[in-house]
Amino acid sequence: MNERLQKHADTSYQLAEQRAADYFQSLYHQVMNRTYVSALTKDFQSWKQNHIHHHPILSIFSRKKKKVDSQEYYNYLTWLNYTGKLDTYLDRSISYLYMRDLGKALDSPETQVSIRRAVDNLKISLTGSRRDRSDSFSVAGLYRWAQKESIESTMIWVLDKLKTVSMNIPEGMDANHAQRKLIKIIAGVIMHVVEEMDDHVSPEDRKQRLDKAIRLGYSYGLTYPFIDDLLDSNVLSDDEKKQYSNLIRTTLITGAVPELGEWAGKNVNLIHYIHAELRDAYEYIKNEQRPETLKSFFEQSYVFFNSQEVDREKNLSKPDYTNEELFIPVILKSSSSRLIVRSVISAPEDEGFDNRTFYYGIYNQLADDFADMVDDLKDGAVTPYTYYLKYHEQRPDLINPFELYWTVIANLIHNVYHNDTKTCEVILDRAINGLKRFKERIGAEKYNEVMHLFSSGHPDFNRVIQKMVMKADDVDFFDKLLRDHIIMILKRDKQEQDDFLNRLETVRNQINNSLKIHQGEKIPLMDDSITEASNYSLLGDGKRLRPIVAWEIAVNGYGLNHSAIMPLLKSLEYMHTASLIFDDLPSQDNASIRRGRQTLHEVYNTAIAELAGLFLTQKAIEEQASLLEFDAKAVLKMIQYSARMTENMCKGQAMDLASKGKPLTLEQLTTMSYYKTGIAFEASIIMPAILAQAKESEMEALKKFARYAGIAFQIKDDLLDVEGDDRKLGKAIGKDKENNNSTFVSILGQDGARKEMWEHYCLAMEALEEVPRNIIFLKHLLNYMVNREH
Repeated sequence: MNERLQKHADTSYQLAEQRAADYFQSLYHQVMNRTYVSALTKDFQSWKQNHIHHHPILSIFSRKKKKVDSQEYYNYLTWLNYTGKLDTYLDRSISYLYMRDLGKALDSPETQVSIRRAVDNLKISLTGSRRDRSDSFSVAGLYRWAQKESIESTMIWVLDKLKTVSMNIPEGMDANHAQRKLIKIIAGVIMHVVEEMDDHVSPEDRKQRLDKAIRLGYSYGLTYPFIDDLLDSNVLSDDEKKQYSNLIRTTLITGAVPELGEWAGKNVNLIHYIHAELRDAYEYIKNEQRPETLKSFFEQSYVFFNSQEVDREKNLSKPDYTNEELFIPVILKSSSSRLIVRSVISAPEDEGFDNRTFYYGIYNQLADDFADMVDDLKDGAVTPYTYYLKYHEQRPDLINPFELYWTVIANLIHNVYHNDTKTCEVILDRAINGLKRFKERIGAEKYNEVMHLFSSGHPDFNRVIQKMVMKADDVDFFDKLLRDHIIMILKRDKQEQDDFLNRLETVRNQINNSLKIHQGEKIPLMDDSITEASNYSLLGDGKRLRPIVAWEIAVNGYGLNHSAIMPLLKSLEYMHTASLIFDDLPSQDNASIRRGRQTLHEVYNTAIAELAGLFLTQKAIEEQASLLEFDAKAVLKMIQYSARMTENMCKGQAMDLASKGKPLTLEQLTTMSYYKTGIAFEASIIMPAILAQAKESEMEALKKFARYAGIAFQIKDDLLDVEGDDRKLGKAIGKDKENNNSTFVSILGQDGARKEMWEHYCLAMEALEEVPRNIIFLKHLLNYMVNREH
């Protein structure tokens, strides 16, 4: 490595380290002089007037609200609005974000105007209709927001990226945490960029800035799962960690990502993916920098990485770390991580921001380390808290990190933010809220043990603090509520998705095992090649989506007996397979590959294929007529519906044949797609509903969902015909272009087709809101349909 560049990097780190050392010395003297005790005791005397009330009913509710689930999230926000507390709640929450993430001084009139505007906008979104609120943080909700800002392509891009990152998070790391952190950082960068814009920014300029903010946020956010979390985990071997750290260090010092070269370790595939993704992200950030901010970006990035490395190499078994060794890296990494964001977005120079962010960072880091103390101790991680817990009896020279935490708070309020009343209010709110959450998480007994240790030197001040923890109301924050809500959603969605995929495979196997048609009585001169041909098509590697959907709707949606509906499932697959046989014929699509092998007419002949298709349609009707455990009128109604849908699908195929080689309008293609694909999905949903004798209004809502989902499915098919892997698809790609067929891609282009697919995704998700029962499967089915690779 170039010695000059290494020397420059070391000099930058030493300068930052000296600044952190000066800050630490200032804090050290304040801790030794106990100045924080009297200052904060007075602050709390004023503060408690707004936070200690004598309303036992409200206090009970306040304690109950900590149960984090989706219903509680909405109910609590509703309660705040009803009691008139929502404005104050949002104001302190937004004020805190402006102080923490944007480095703003809360006594600035301009900042107050911005906070008020942000509060008003957030309140509108939180108190809108239930559907609006439930969509706020869903994929559909995010896409609708992107449409309003005209950045749909960017949103599609980042959703694909988030999905890919989540899929590549290895065991031993937390995929939910990685997703949440990435989303948080992207949101933070957007917040920075929006704050820099005023009302005079043109729509086109706003669009470009938001596009860049999302891409920069993702690019910067990748460093957390793929550098910090990866190096903190046990996924990589020690040698791999050393090799990987050297790679990152070289990049930050030279400003160029080196080639990966030979990788000595078992994680070679993971590292190849991460290296490629981080290289692209790094180049994007670098190319978007203004020349005057590029130097700051490299320097702050190196300071952040190196301070993380210094901390990472600490060992809890080593008893002789100095106070400076424990706290200076904390100051460096906590301040530089936020200063990087400012340089990433090429924000204008702001000395006040730099100072406030530098002094503020350790407060946030100490609060996080306190919250994670128990887990960090189990993991053997060295933080000021875990080290003090282990060595405080042997090392009387060690600074109590809890005392330093309060010292930092006092210093911020009285020296950095110059006794600003609102700043004092928000910081003390946050501190007491953090202790409340910690107590709730670890339990009162363990909490009291921790407090006895960390506060033993100042029992009077501790009594003040614990009184606030026990009695103070209105100290919670929206970002914490939202964080818990998002974590819950990610965990729930992951569990539901895993259950969905497991059931998908289980039900698929059950269906596969029941599809084979057994040959009937042997008749002279008849070799029953029709049955053989039918089984050849049936037993190919099909997805079985239609019978699987019917199974889920019937069993989990309406509680029907799973064995009683087997004839319905078989009939759906027979009908679908028959339609594929006809589609593949030389007179129609003339396909040679289907479900990963030769099409039926290629193996046998066209006549046998035609007869097999007809044979399967009749077998389907036979199966439907054998649903003897259900109401006869319902079965008859279902058969009539099935026949009508088959008629419509034939019309759809006729439309398709008549349109080959002809340009279609988007409206014509959408109509044809519904007849060809949407109807089949509709049938798999509606036929079980008919057997369950569901209300007409409910079936209308399900039909609406099926229409939009089916079209989304067809658009994805069209995209896969251009972008897919024929090995995964089980059929040749590029057939539509070869046959000069009109598709969503040929009409709209790939980018336009993706937008149209996500539009129908949103419409389908919104249609689900009209279904009176919660059929979770349909949500995950839709996600599967638009994210599938085959």
